[in-house]
Amino acid sequence: MTAAMYDASDVGHSPEDDLLEAFLALHTPKGFKAELIEGEIVVTPPPDGNHEAVFGRISRQVFRLSDGDITLAGNKGLNVPGGKFIPDMTFAMEGAFDEQPPWMEPRGLLMVVEVTSSNPGRGREAKRLGYAAAEIPLYLLVDRQRREVVLYSHPEKGDYSGTHIVPVGDPLPLPKPFGFDLATDRLI
Repeated sequence: MTAAMYDASDVGHSPEDDLLEAFLALHTPKGFKAELIEGEIVVTPPPDGNHEAVFGRISRQVFRLSDGDITLAGNKGLNVPGGKFIPDMTFAMEGAFDEQPPWMEPRGLLMVVEVTSSNPGRGREAKRLGYAAAEIPLYLLVDRQRREVVLYSHPEKGDYSGTHIVPVGDPLPLPKPFGFDLATDRLI
């Protein structure tokens, strides 16, 4: 009869711990990003040019037209309930990203932005719920497949209670500290 080997380090070690450990040790090719979304490691390739053009058009409007002193991080790692997300854009008040680790807690953020790519369902559902659970005040989704721009607001009980959808081409009002109508005509 053979006895099973026992390793004291296995006590209290869950499959979720193993997944997080594997995720944090992951080395992705340059330009790729890895996220942990609802227990799944998701690796995405570098964005296409149209995706990056949307990034530029939104950021220029925010910096030109916002009421507040707002800063931007592209691809900032966030610890949210249900995973480790990397929004396409993260807006916060100036100084919010100073001294932050690669995976920061989402305190003090104003708005996250996602531009859909090959798997739009993640942005519509899993990421929306993760950002709401993290109580990020605004989530802007540029849905290229549906040709619409969606602003989710008022996070409560793990989802956003406010949803404002406009077809691409119609202006989308952004509340303060942004305080302007986002031009969406060139976002697709």
